[in-house]
Amino acid sequence: MNYIIAPSILSADFTQLGAQLSACESAGADWIHVDVMDGHFVPNITIGPMIVEACKRVTKLPLDVHLMIEKPERYLEAFAKAGASGITVHVETCPHIHRTLEQIKSLGCQAGVTLNPGTPVSMIEPILHLADLVLVLSVNPGFGGQAFLPETIGKVGEIRKKLDAIGSKASVEVDGGITANTLPLMKNAGANVFVAGSAVFKYPRGIAEGIKALRECVVS
Repeated sequence: MNYIIAPSILSADFTQLGAQLSACESAGADWIHVDVMDGHFVPNITIGPMIVEACKRVTKLPLDVHLMIEKPERYLEAFAKAGASGITVHVETCPHIHRTLEQIKSLGCQAGVTLNPGTPVSMIEPILHLADLVLVLSVNPGFGGQAFLPETIGKVGEIRKKLDAIGSKASVEVDGGITANTLPLMKNAGANVFVAGSAVFKYPRGIAEGIKALRECVVS
């Protein structure tokens, strides 16, 4: 299985964003994860297409854009044009999730669907065959630095089994409290994409060492 480390710029120092993205790339990160929040679906407000476009100019890594926003279909084209490689939307905010995933694909991006910790897997089962990626949040969305929710481990395993049952090659991504301690739990459950914010950008010995610590968990 191809294991992917995706640093989340939610925890980056935005006064040094270009340099920090370059450091991630040099250290062997696979993707850059971009959390977009609107202050409605989640309590925080973060960034928009302009920052995605800026990231695109300073890194060759794929940009994994997670839209934690109401009515994400209004902004899909803008994020695709800004340079998103993949766009992930929440099943909780998409009344026509089938159509939204198809729209993402039509823009040339990988289409992902996300579940909040309290949302059952049954909510996405009808559209699993359309997903290139399923993102399981292992914290409640809205802020970085939250504690890992161990009850989400079982959800990852359930999703992996359902994907295997339909012959899907979709990735299972996890985000929230991912560290060298929690990553192996999610890997063993079936996840292969690991989003980490604080464990990379706030790692005591620096970005490169933070990524190295996570990488060692997936190669061991």
